[in-house]
Amino acid sequence: MLLSRRQDLIRALPYARRYARALTGSQSRGDLLVAESLRELAVVDADTMPARQSLYRWISRQFDAAPTIVETGEGLGATERKLLLLTSLEELPVADAARIVGIETKQATDILSRAYGSLRTVAETSILIIEDEPIIAMDIEDLVRRCGHQVAGVAATEADAVALATKTRPGLILADINLGAGGDGMRAVASILRHHDAPVIFVTAYPERLLTGETVEPAFVITKPFEPMTLAIATYQAVTGGPRIG
Repeated sequence: MLLSRRQDLIRALPYARRYARALTGSQSRGDLLVAESLRELAVVDADTMPARQSLYRWISRQFDAAPTIVETGEGLGATERKLLLLTSLEELPVADAARIVGIETKQATDILSRAYGSLRTVAETSILIIEDEPIIAMDIEDLVRRCGHQVAGVAATEADAVALATKTRPGLILADINLGAGGDGMRAVASILRHHDAPVIFVTAYPERLLTGETVEPAFVITKPFEPMTLAIATYQAVTGGPRIG
């Protein structure tokens, strides 16, 4: 039983990392929450939730307990962010997200309804799209505009991405991992970030292959195909950088 639980937790780690990083707006802070949560689970694991949801709950608790989190009264609060990420990025039913956060389903539904409206208040930014599939790139352009942002440009190759970033200085980069014959999205972003500081959201059909903990990894990852709300929430978290630190 214990061995099976341990294996389930290992399989859940990539998703736990994605949630924690998106929640904090930082790879390092997110991974620290995951590590702390695993330590807690090793000591007190009487949780009846599935392993993945159990990790989400402990990450949420560790996040709330962090003494440096500052509630400013501006934008989305911690509970709203958690519910949005759990239901959209992690694709959980509202009832499961509510249980993880520790509130009733009806309350979670009401909070989510208000939070969806608040997403449109995020400061508008320009987004560079790095995507080699023309039809997918057009769909992403449409989603970006529907989220209230501008499109700085669309690049299909590493070289084009670096050139466009130099020219447009985007406020955010939305990059596919695999650019086919055009190269590698992560390599393109690495080149851009050497000269231009901007938050990055990576798009991949296989997030579990990216979030292994073995190499330097992104703070924000969304899974293909994604819904407009998922992109809206990810861009909100990336642009605002997660909760402010005091």
